Parts: sequence; structure tokens; C-alpha cells
Amino acid sequence: MKLCLVALIVLASFNNLLSQTKPDKKMDTFISTLMKKMTLQEKIGQLNLVSVGFDVTGPVVSKNVDENIRKGNVGAVFNTFTPVAVRKLQEMAVTQTRLKIPLLFGYDVIHGHRTIFPIPLGLSSSWDLVSIGKSARIAAEEAAADGLNWVYSPMVDIARDPRWGRISESSGEDTWLGSQIAKAMVKGYQGSGLGQKNTVMACVKHFALYGAAEAGRDYNTVDMSRRRMFEEYMPPYKAALDAGAGSVMTSFNEIDGIPATGNKWLMTDLLRKQWGFNGFVVTDYTAINEMVAHGVAKDLHEAGALALQAGVDMDMVGEVYLSQLEKLVKDGKVTVALINAACRRILEAKYKLGLFTDPYLYVSESLAPQVMMKKEFRDAARDIARRSMVLLKNHKQTLPLKRTGSIALIGPLANNQRDLIGNWSGAGDWKKAISVEQGIKDLIGNALVVNYAKGANITDDTLLIKRLNAHGGELAIDSRSPDEMIREAVQVARRSDVIVAVVGESQGMSGEAASRADIGLPGRQLDLLKALRETGKPLVLVLMNGRPLTLKWENEKADAILETWYAGTEAGNAIADVLFGIYNPSGKLSVTFPQSVGQIPIYYNYKKTGRPFLGGVLDKYRSRYLDVTNEPLYPFGYGLSYSTFSYGDVKISGNSMKPGGSIDVSVSISNVSTFDGEEVVQLYIQDKVGSVTRPVKELRNFKKVFLKAGETQNITFTISEDDLKFYDAAMKYWAEPGDFNVDIGSNSRDVKTAMFTLTK
Repeated sequence: MKLCLVALIVLASFNNLLSQTKPDKKMDTFISTLMKKMTLQEKIGQLNLVSVGFDVTGPVVSKNVDENIRKGNVGAVFNTFTPVAVRKLQEMAVTQTRLKIPLLFGYDVIHGHRTIFPIPLGLSSSWDLVSIGKSARIAAEEAAADGLNWVYSPMVDIARDPRWGRISESSGEDTWLGSQIAKAMVKGYQGSGLGQKNTVMACVKHFALYGAAEAGRDYNTVDMSRRRMFEEYMPPYKAALDAGAGSVMTSFNEIDGIPATGNKWLMTDLLRKQWGFNGFVVTDYTAINEMVAHGVAKDLHEAGALALQAGVDMDMVGEVYLSQLEKLVKDGKVTVALINAACRRILEAKYKLGLFTDPYLYVSESLAPQVMMKKEFRDAARDIARRSMVLLKNHKQTLPLKRTGSIALIGPLANNQRDLIGNWSGAGDWKKAISVEQGIKDLIGNALVVNYAKGANITDDTLLIKRLNAHGGELAIDSRSPDEMIREAVQVARRSDVIVAVVGESQGMSGEAASRADIGLPGRQLDLLKALRETGKPLVLVLMNGRPLTLKWENEKADAILETWYAGTEAGNAIADVLFGIYNPSGKLSVTFPQSVGQIPIYYNYKKTGRPFLGGVLDKYRSRYLDVTNEPLYPFGYGLSYSTFSYGDVKISGNSMKPGGSIDVSVSISNVSTFDGEEVVQLYIQDKVGSVTRPVKELRNFKKVFLKAGETQNITFTISEDDLKFYDAAMKYWAEPGDFNVDIGSNSRDVKTAMFTLTK
């Protein structure tokens, strides 16, 4: 039986490899001919990625770049864009090197290039795959017009710890949703195929498991079982590769005690042999060098051998391959065959991008001004930003606001531009971002009086400000005392009809190397809100942040709360559209918000325990906290609307499903309000009894539907056997016969349920 199972796995892997590998004889012949002309050092040079230009995202900057390019010691350049800058370096490569091999040009295009969209956590909260794909398509057009042909996106790490700064760059906590977004992003970047002027090669990151860093601390250890890896964390990477992503970036963390960059099981056995990936693998910034600090290599010589033997093709900035590989070959520690394989994969990427046919395919000084931030793109950014926003509370229909009278617009982010485009905003120009104050004034005009007060600094911690400003934070402390600022804000509030408080984090407080142990509102912002609450005026909170925050007081005391993340270039216009009812919010959380940091990690698809808490106040020996309930503040999938939607009972086409079959489940949903609106109808499945423990529920589908006021629609989903599969104790992936619950509702908590049986 075991031999049969092994044979089936091998056969499946072989078939998968065949399906992903499409032989291109013309490319193979071209690359083989070229490689016969290359010296060993020239092949090693293709494995070297250097940093040149405007941004530095790590501790090392490449040196002697011009000289190394002329020697053929550079295969790709990171952080250089604009047609003028790219042409200069590309000309050097194709006119002053022996073999005239063109360079790749890569950059962190994460949520837009020049036109900035919401941060990825915000994009995922739109639950709108078409809009998410469109944001990547626009980013690709701008990046390609700016001389780039390779983007370090999508980031598909599953993230369940909001202390981790890079949760802002993720699509949240759910495997299934994350997988759909990964596919949409790759297709958006790569379009109908590489080698076209308006497409770029995607780079899936960070392979693998980076979102599970212990304690939410960036670059920290990751440790988990194989079952958890493959059920919860690996699928989005696989989905991105199945969508055709051309490259993969290694993660900083270890896996099974070996850093990802030196992990042969991960990079060769899984990625290439089992999944059939035939693109190239690049490290993250100096990740090979860092294996010495990890303690798996005593020096760079050993680290370089580990990385190449693992299957890593390109070295980002660390220049370990450049300095060590030739000696490693002489010492017999790595083979020329490994270098040849890595070099071939990089040359193939250049071939697929059309660079051997036209090294300047992505370099056009005349095209760039026509493409960058054109009106069509900014209009799309505004619409996508609106779709990403999540209405968390709306007591007594405080929102939408009236377009007459007066509002007190208060808070450190109310007329801010710098923070609106968020972290990882790359080539975005924050000076072109629309502030909330400007957005409201442009939308409403003179019919509404806007009374502004800053009210508080984002933070008053001088050391934190110094840390943030050292890396582009651009934070400043107001010359007035915090108490003085609060008093002014209260005075402004008292002479206004309603308060709109725009509060949150600065963009530098989330993102890479920006973990926070306390995820409440920083500084004196909560004190400001408490003082504003005392005025008795309706209090609307507009949040800007790159992670879930602990908002227990805010949820209890504010009249309305709108989560806007960092919404990008058109943030102020989009926020104004939502606040005043031009757009009816439809976003849903892609990550759980905890009541308290002590609940972390907290996510919707948790496992049951042998002693579940059943709600008894005096129950002791149960899985519970003494000082807070087990429940989140806002569950996964949660988000309100100005519309009110009513769900009927779940109807099912049959009580049983045969193996290989399917069943239909449906629900009627009615808009019982006076507002036209969109609702994300979510479907979850629970395997009630399994040979290994199963989550309480798992997202398996959703539909975003538009209903006019008073309209009813019947929504149908088809459930197949594939939706029921999981890894059993022997790591066999299959659907076990048994009983299943089907939940359909507006979020992971508020659902209607039906049941069916998968027969033997």
C-alpha cells in the first residue's frame, strides 16, 4: 500500500512537471549556444544582482558597479528605474561587455508604481479579484514604461500575527482567499505573456512561511509541522506559480532548522521536483550572507555553497556568489553543472522577456510621460481604494455624513499626505497624494464648513521618531504641548456638528522591520479621542494603519469607525466618497482584529480543543482567558454597509455527495434598506470528524453581489470533492467520507448552516 502511495505521488509530481514545462527549442538552442561562449566567471556574473540608484532596502549598497557590469559580473540591477537611468546601464551591458548580455531591472513594485493603490492588506479587504488584478496591471504598465521588467511581488505569505510589520504587505490570514489573490496579481503583472512592452515578470515572495515569524518579530524563527505548511501556508505560493510567475524570492526565516536560502528540500525537492517550477530563484537582500549569522555556515565560503546546492540561482546584493563560487568549484565543493543550471534559468528569463531581441524594450523616454499617473489610472486608484475600505461600526446610521452644516476634521492624519501612500510605496510621490481634508473640500465645496485641528502627534516618542525618520518616516513633533493640542481640538469640536477624527499609525510603523509589541493607537491619540467623546458630538473615526489594531475603547465609544488602511494616491478622494455616501462601503476584513494583544495569534479557522469554552462564567478548566473573552473584536470576513442585507436559510441540492461528485448550495439574500449596495457572500465548510483534527471552518468560496434597495437574489455555490480535501496523518491529500457543515453568511461568525455527507 505504501509503495502504491509513493508511486502515485511520484507520478503526480512527474505529470505536474510535464504540465508546467513547455519546451521552447528555439530558446534552448539560443541559450546553449550562448553558454558555450561564456567563461565560468561570466556565468557566475549572471547570478549577481546589484543595488544601484534611488532606494536602499537593506544594510549594504553595491560597490564598483560600473566596473563589474563591464566585466560581465552583473546579471541584474535592483533599485534603478526611469528610462534615462536604465538605458545608461543597459547600454553599458550590451555595448561594453564581451558577450553583450542584457541586464534585468527589478524593483519593489508592491501596490502600484507611480500611481499608488491601497496596501496589499487593504487590497485583499476589497474581496474584489478583478480590481486587485487591475491594480497589478496598471502597476505593470507604469513599471514597464519606467524601464523595469521585473517586480518583487506578489507577497503571498499567510500572516496571522498583527505585530508583524509585513502583515501590511500580505493578503491576510486565509489560505483560500490568499491563493485567489496570488493568481490575480501574477496575471495582472504578466498579462497575456512576457515579452510585451507593458508586462513585467512577477517574483513570488517570500518562499516560504515568512508570515509565521515567532512573536511577530521580523526575520525571526519559523517552526511548524509539514501538515500545517501544506494546508495553510504553501497553497498561495503554489497558486502564484500555477498562474505562471517567472521567479521566486527566498524568505529570511529558517524551515526545519535550515534557513530557506540554504534549504535544498524547499528549493529543489519541493519547488522544482514536486511542483515543477522552471523559473529562477533569487534571494532576498543579502540572505546568503546572513546564513553565517544564522549559524549554519561558518563563513561566506560555506554560505555560498549551501545556497547554490539548495537551488538558489541569484544572489541579491551580497555578492557571495561573485566572490566565492569560482574558488568553491576549484575546491570541489560545488559543481560547474550547478552554476550552469542557475545561469541558464536566468538567461531564459531574459529571453522570455524579449531582452535578447531588444535590450531596450522597456526603455522609452517618450512613452513614460504618457503612461505615468494618467487620469484613467488615478480614477482606477480612487475606485479601488473605496472598495478596500471596511466599515467597522455605524451606530444609528451616523454615516453617511450630511453634506451641509459643519464638521470638525481632527487628527494627525487629517491633512497628511506622506502617510497616505503607505509603506513599500516605491516610486510613488506622496506630494501628489490627496489628503482627507482636500478630498472632502473637493467633493463638497462650500456647502460644508470644515473646521480643522491636528489634535495630536502620531507619536510623541522622540526615540521612535528618530528611528522612523532615519528611514524616510518624515515625522515631526508639533511645537505645542500634547495637552494644548487636545484643548484646541475640543474647542473646534464644540463648534461643529460632527467630529471626523483621522487617526492611526504613520506608514513607517508597519512594513519591513516594523514590528510592534503594542498595537493600539500610538502616542496621545486615544487621549484625544476620549476628550472629543466628552463633547457629546457624534464621533466618526477614520483609521489609517498597516495592521489590525486593538480598538476596544474605540469600538465601544465611537459612533462610527471606517478602516481605510493606507489607501494610496487617491486616498482623500476615496475616503470622502465613502464618508458622504457617494460610495457605499463593501470591504470585508481579510484578517481578524483582536480585542487584546494577548489573544495573538487569533484567526477564524482555529482548531477545537478537548476542553472548549462553552460560555459558562464560572467554568474554570476550559480553554479561556480570565480577563478577556476568546472572541475577536472583529472577525475575519467582517464589514458593514450602508445597506442592510438579510440572509435566508441555506438550501442544499442533496444530503449526500458521492466521491468525485458535487452538490449545489444556495441562499437568498435581500437588500432590506434604502441604499443600493454590494455584499460579499461567503461560504465556509467544516469537516465535522476527521482522522486528524480539522479547523472549525474554512473559507471555500465567495461571491460579491450588487443588490438594489429592496432587491432579492438567490446565490448558488457548487461544492466539489476538491473543496473537502486535506492532508491526513500519512500526508495523503484526499477527502475522507463523513459529515460536513456548510456555512454561508456575511462573515466567518454570522452564518446560516446546512449539512451533507460525503459517502464512501
